Amino acid sequence: MSFTYVIADIHGRYDLLCGALGEITAHARGEPGIIVAIGDYVDRGPQSKEVVERLLAGIGGGWRLAALKGNHDVLMVQGLRDPAKLKWWLERGGEATLASYGGDPAAVPEAHIAWLDQLPLMHVDAHRLYVHAGVDPARALDRQTEATLLWKRYPEGDTGGLGELHVVHGHDNDPEGPLLYPGRTNLDTLAWRTGRLMVGVFDDGRPGGPVDLIEVWGPPVGGWSAGPLGRPIRHVRR
Repeated sequence: MSFTYVIADIHGRYDLLCGALGEITAHARGEPGIIVAIGDYVDRGPQSKEVVERLLAGIGGGWRLAALKGNHDVLMVQGLRDPAKLKWWLERGGEATLASYGGDPAAVPEAHIAWLDQLPLMHVDAHRLYVHAGVDPARALDRQTEATLLWKRYPEGDTGGLGELHVVHGHDNDPEGPLLYPGRTNLDTLAWRTGRLMVGVFDDGRPGGPVDLIEVWGPPVGGWSAGPLGRPIRHVRR
């Protein structure tokens, strides 16, 4: 039996990323597989630089990392490569990212910008489609638009996937999540602010949603009061 582990929007929470990687390794019990990170590594949280450095270095230990692109990763690349778009990025969480690099746009390594820019928009396996935001169910997989993949928000009550593929995404946060539907799973729990990150565990030989969830806790930020401060890491079995 092999598993795919999915980490949603990290947004500069290096502490939660490290906690998640440690718990994934423990869950795998010496059988490394694939980790899919579904974008938004930067902005809002305090340690975007450290998050990018960690993922850019790879996971090691026999693990395969499929890091996908999120809309905030695109905003960062655009803001740093086009001065006309810098203010737009900074006002949407980029100030925290820039602070993690020392406050100077020129101090952001080109290798970091290039890595974010070249990330793919989706990952597909036998049973699931992994993407940052979502898909248009009326379009074939090879006809999806970048805007949809990066920015889509599903209407309330929409439970569908894409044909027989179960869609795994983030982007549209719900602090009480994850949101589990027959056709899709939304793993975004506003982790950068709540301090609560959910990792979805998917059985590679079985269609549908997660067979397990790993819940990682860290301190909330910005006055967030929902959930216990400093709650330890634990598993939520399904």
